[in-house]
Amino acid sequence: MTLIIHGACGGMGRAVRKLAAQTLPEAELVLVDANAAPDEAYHALSEYDGPADCIIDFSHHSATQALLDYAQRRGLAAVIGTTGQTPDELGAIRKASRLIPVLLASNLSMGVLVLQRLAQQAAKAFPDADVELVEIHHNRKLDVPSGTALTLANGMLEARGRGELVIGRHENGRRKPGQIGVHSLRMGNVVGVHEIHISTGTQTLTLRHEAHDRALFAEGALQAARFLTGKPAGYYGVQDVLNEI
Repeated sequence: MTLIIHGACGGMGRAVRKLAAQTLPEAELVLVDANAAPDEAYHALSEYDGPADCIIDFSHHSATQALLDYAQRRGLAAVIGTTGQTPDELGAIRKASRLIPVLLASNLSMGVLVLQRLAQQAAKAFPDADVELVEIHHNRKLDVPSGTALTLANGMLEARGRGELVIGRHENGRRKPGQIGVHSLRMGNVVGVHEIHISTGTQTLTLRHEAHDRALFAEGALQAARFLTGKPAGYYGVQDVLNEI
């Protein structure tokens, strides 16, 4: 298998490279990063036309269209671990999935997927409870709230079939019924914490996932790449990977 690592010189790109060397020694890695030092990696996808099976993307959401154009031109599968996409970029991903297999994941952790399932069950079981979600990440993270927090919160709204997502608190006043609050903290080198508080007034259920090392997400990215390679065109998610494990 030949994997193109897009964003290969960033924190997640380096984690994927390290884990691939340890667990997939037979895999060929092609490194691409716009900010790479000379001779460290290709600076653009267009510079590489050699063999490839799948692209793992941990670059920046602004590169989404260029990534999709390249993948479609070459008929490559694409695992997109980058977050913060605009509505137009998300639409472009959906459109590309008609021609190539694409897996978009706000979080490639299997543990977070389990958290999502539990959160949806709890939201449905306690439809009138107060729900507050707190996410904590390192101080270099660009998007607020995290893509994972949005996925979790929207999943709970879907499970309830009603409600409203509120990002942070910007003024005095009570929460309206059905609102789900999302709060973002940025500090130090925290890899990722997502904590959901569901309170009925008589009891509180707290669900929490904490990532200790980026290797967790790198593992998920490589699992996703193995899963996606050879699949027919379509829009896939981490759920599909979990179902095949």
